[in-house]
Amino acid sequence: YRIMWTIVMYDLPTETKKERKAAAKFRKDLLQDGFNMFQFSMYIRHSSSSQNADVHHKRVIKSLPPMGKVGILQITDKQF
Repeated sequence: YRIMWTIVMYDLPTETKKERKAAAKFRKDLLQDGFNMFQFSMYIRHSSSSQNADVHHKRVIKSLPPMGKVGILQITDKQF
């Protein structure tokens, strides 16, 4: 039973209408999954255990847009 933080950092293209739509959908998916904005293009979520953090990690992977760069970092509460 270890408190975990999941941090998602991304840089998505927004040149075309299709790219803007994909970026907005990704952001919306993060918010619906309980993430909060920490900084622009950086969202963070608290999880009660590493198993719970893994579930949210997999959800982020499923909602990845086709273009851009996304980094996912999982750290313990003590590391945060």
